[in-house]
Amino acid sequence: MVLAPMGWAYADTAKYRYSPEKVPATPVALVLGAGIWGDHPSPLLARRLDLAADLYRRGKVRVLLVSGDNRVKGYDEPTAMRAYLVGRGVPEGKVVRDFAGLDTWDSCARAKRIFGVTKLTVVTQDFHLPRAVALCRAVGIEAWGVGDDSMGGSRTNATVRGYVREPLAMMKAVGSLTLRPDPALLGRREPGVDEALASP
Repeated sequence: MVLAPMGWAYADTAKYRYSPEKVPATPVALVLGAGIWGDHPSPLLARRLDLAADLYRRGKVRVLLVSGDNRVKGYDEPTAMRAYLVGRGVPEGKVVRDFAGLDTWDSCARAKRIFGVTKLTVVTQDFHLPRAVALCRAVGIEAWGVGDDSMGGSRTNATVRGYVREPLAMMKAVGSLTLRPDPALLGRREPGVDEALASP
């Protein structure tokens, strides 16, 4: 029962998961948060951001929407993500922050409902990608996905833990797919993505 949703997610999203070279071009990349250490992205998050920067340089996406947690004073994932991307050559005006991406469902739902995104490429680790693509498509976004392998070096243990946790996370996702809850935090429509797309 635990593995069945995983099998469904892998099968259902297979045609939407691509390599950076082959993924269809979309206006926006949604980069999902994965923790920060002080003001710096965790190793797994850094890999996601490197992949997103690569997509930007290839012309596969035009704007990067970085979605993470900012509930606690002094813990600001989106700002750390933006700083990292700017440090790797992405123009600051092309990085839009979502401060209330508290989990994958919320990040996808807010991309659609708060930022008005209808077509995107979601960027995360391979172990997380089927669930992320499935959830983004479930909220009504035409979504593709690009994943980072992240095995090898200092990231192997964290990646293995990710694969181990993913079946339980997928069980939670089934609840979101069934109930379609509102994100924990909503608010007014934000024009950041539209403005970034319109800017030179």
